[in-house]
Amino acid sequence: MNTNIKKTLILAALLSVAGIVSAQSYTQKWNSLYNRTEFYDSYGRMIGYSKYNELYNRMEYYNANGSLIKTENYNSLYDRTETKSSSGNVQQTRNYNSLYDREDIKDRNGNVVGYRKWNSLYDRYDVFNSYGTLVGYYKWNDLYDRWEYYEQ
Repeated sequence: MNTNIKKTLILAALLSVAGIVSAQSYTQKWNSLYNRTEFYDSYGRMIGYSKYNELYNRMEYYNANGSLIKTENYNSLYDRTETKSSSGNVQQTRNYNSLYDREDIKDRNGNVVGYRKWNSLYDRYDVFNSYGTLVGYYKWNDLYDRWEYYEQ
């Protein structure tokens, strides 16, 4: 009987560790009242939001206190999306790579730091680092009508 209790405790411990490892990192949900996308951590606390600024034709990202963190806009000359810090310096760029059928993410010097690719088997966007290692994925949750990001 003592070995059965040990086996049960070990199994419960392994299941709880597996649940912690596969826990979602954050979710994003559209708020139609404020006309913005809100980001929440795994505890349900809002950590920030993004809103489209029609005057400057860009997406603006804010922290939970309302301070501007970064902006994103499309650069038609270079056919890419540029992410800029709150001071206006380019942090990274994203553009579609038709050769590899993926969206490349580059730092301000043009080095590929990661990429995002659609995974039709799992119906999700897989996110990879510059070495090609899967670091997380975005998955649409139909029940809650939102995108969820899971880190590996």
